Amino acid sequence: MHTLLLKNALRLVTMNDQREELEGGWLLVKGQQVAAIGSATAPLPQADDVLDMTGHVVMPGMVNTHHHMYQTLTRAIPAAQNTSLFGWLQALYPLWAGLTPEMIRISTCTAMTELLWSGCTTTSDHLYLFPNGSRLDDQIEAATQMGMRFHAARGAMSVGESKGGLPPDSVVEEESAILADTQRVIEAFHDPQPLAMQRVVVAPCSPFSVSRDLMREAAALARATGTMLHTHLAENSSDIAYSRQTFNMTPAEYAEDVGWIGSDVWHAHCVKLDQAGISRFGATHTGMAHCPCSNMRLGSGIAPVRQMVAAGMRVGLGVDGSASNDGSHMLGEARQAMLLGRLLESEDNRPMMQAREVLELATRGGAAVLGRDDIGHLVPGMAADIVAFDLSGIDHAGAQSDPVAALLFCTPQRVACSIVNGRILVRDGHFISHDPICLAERHNILARQLLETA
Repeated sequence: MHTLLLKNALRLVTMNDQREELEGGWLLVKGQQVAAIGSATAPLPQADDVLDMTGHVVMPGMVNTHHHMYQTLTRAIPAAQNTSLFGWLQALYPLWAGLTPEMIRISTCTAMTELLWSGCTTTSDHLYLFPNGSRLDDQIEAATQMGMRFHAARGAMSVGESKGGLPPDSVVEEESAILADTQRVIEAFHDPQPLAMQRVVVAPCSPFSVSRDLMREAAALARATGTMLHTHLAENSSDIAYSRQTFNMTPAEYAEDVGWIGSDVWHAHCVKLDQAGISRFGATHTGMAHCPCSNMRLGSGIAPVRQMVAAGMRVGLGVDGSASNDGSHMLGEARQAMLLGRLLESEDNRPMMQAREVLELATRGGAAVLGRDDIGHLVPGMAADIVAFDLSGIDHAGAQSDPVAALLFCTPQRVACSIVNGRILVRDGHFISHDPICLAERHNILARQLLETA
């Protein structure tokens, strides 16, 4: 079995139960797993491959809990630059109706390239429309090619404009077909085993694009198959108004009514979750993907993250769609979560959101949200998902007194090294198995085609 040693780390951040950080520490990988960790004074083991991490912060790969990768094709579209959620969606739905299987594959590779470069090694993606013969299979194929640990959320929309929903009828599906295809992809691709590289998530899109019946049947399907549940919830004031008008309930009440609370569920955003909802979600350990960049981009509001964590909710970070961010930089998202959290805390004169607090959300927090106990921290037996940032450059000059906090306080960097499942994907800042420049060229051709079709 192949072994890999990372040695001489400026700081090795384990995120273990004691949150140990080792100056000059080392880490040994054997196959797909972490085999041993040691301090600067512990004898170095032998290994087939050795990486010198002098000047680098080494840490667990971060976990992205919410994304829409196809949206990399429609970044910074003028008609959607200055609108809130519902207007933004209505401007972009007609473009997304032109998506093809190749566009799904290429946009997935583009988003995963960004994520891997930014320190993310595990990601979920919420793909909820399948026009022109597109299938979740197209995205899973691309993820396998990229080598990233992937939770593929089989999203869906079934309530179009003619039935009182937000999306146009051209991008919705029949509910029987949604459930049948979700069952199919679970049987074909879901791996429940430890260290799994691929899992499937049951994920109707939102309260304003699917029916109450579909939400209930989706929950039943997920629990019958042992898969997780994911959707959008309480994203902004319009979302609240729709829920009250349509269901005569708050979003949290609606979620509970249709069976969408519990440790197997996570919701994206929850910006406008009320106090009763936070308490109920906390008591049931329901999860939440915090997406600060998107929430600010769309003017949605600020999620009370600390309050949610204190209540018992599982909270991780998500970069969200690349047309509402408009990027996929996980370390940048963590920085934004820290800064935005400070604005909220300052209103009540509470202690400021700390860098390590947010890094924990980005690693252990995200793992918990996705229902994983084999990623998110580094101890023997855990998945060998490891990233390293080089802090020897100009962007971190003067920040050596606390290199871990410097990851968030200073300019967000690209990784120098990214290892997923024991396999090196990025070395010395460069991808080993693909060329991002060629990928971007093809991606831009497809993005132009999408605009021209619309």
